[in-house]
Amino acid sequence: MNIEVTDPNHWALILKQEEDYIARLCADIIKFKPDIVLTEKGLSDLAQHYFIKNNITAFRRLRKTDNLRIARAVGATICHRTDEIQESDIGTGCGLFEIRKIGDDYFFFMEECADPKACTILLRGANKEILNEIERNLIDAMNVARNVLLEPRLVPGGGAIEMAISQYLNTKSNSIEGVQQWTYRGIANALEIIPKTLAQNCGAKVVKILTELRAKHASDPEKNFAFGIDGNEGKVVDIRTIGVWEPMSVKSQTLKSAIESACLLLRVDDILSGVTKKKPQGGPAQQQPTPEQEEMMQE
Repeated sequence: MNIEVTDPNHWALILKQEEDYIARLCADIIKFKPDIVLTEKGLSDLAQHYFIKNNITAFRRLRKTDNLRIARAVGATICHRTDEIQESDIGTGCGLFEIRKIGDDYFFFMEECADPKACTILLRGANKEILNEIERNLIDAMNVARNVLLEPRLVPGGGAIEMAISQYLNTKSNSIEGVQQWTYRGIANALEIIPKTLAQNCGAKVVKILTELRAKHASDPEKNFAFGIDGNEGKVVDIRTIGVWEPMSVKSQTLKSAIESACLLLRVDDILSGVTKKKPQGGPAQQQPTPEQEEMMQE
């Protein structure tokens, strides 16, 4: 229902009620003597006036995700009604609050938190493309740290573990008779793609590096299992000495996915190759004419 206000005295009364309401909301917050107030909604000039008089910094229109992280970092509780605020809802975990200017924008930082359960990583770059690349690399690094935390086992990188498995499968295939040995040799040859690609990327002589690496693993598989390719120097080195490691969970899942994909392709190939067109008795199969050929025959 729409009500038209024509009397100036009524309009002044409405404004007075709004001011009293804002004053009551601010009083509910000010009595707890906070230093900072954050809200996802707007903040009127009158409310800012009350907060400034009481040395309170107020921020408005925060994103919900940012508000949730700040609450976890400082130990606060998000309240939807000012009359329901309690002393335990006030976050007191922030040690330092500071506003800094980065570029043309201002950012506020809450640092030195007592027990932070959330944090923000600030990325800076020359343009949007560089920032997107930095973000992707950061996400990959955080996922690696997560995997290591869940399963704290590592294997040598630089193609060392692939070459060690390839050497073992080649040795195993020599003890198997028949066509089954070619399965082992096929997987062994496929695993050599990893060190081969690393050698190509670092500009080394691929044939020489692979031959040297293959001979190193074949001479003493148990002792030289950690020998791989140094991507900076393009040489065969003990990966443990340069500190290149990979999570075992990722490496094992890579091998499982590769073998499962190969099996899937082989099954699909069998199904398609088994579908043949039946030939009529007495001669080869006749090909059906196309619509264009039918039109020409009718003419």
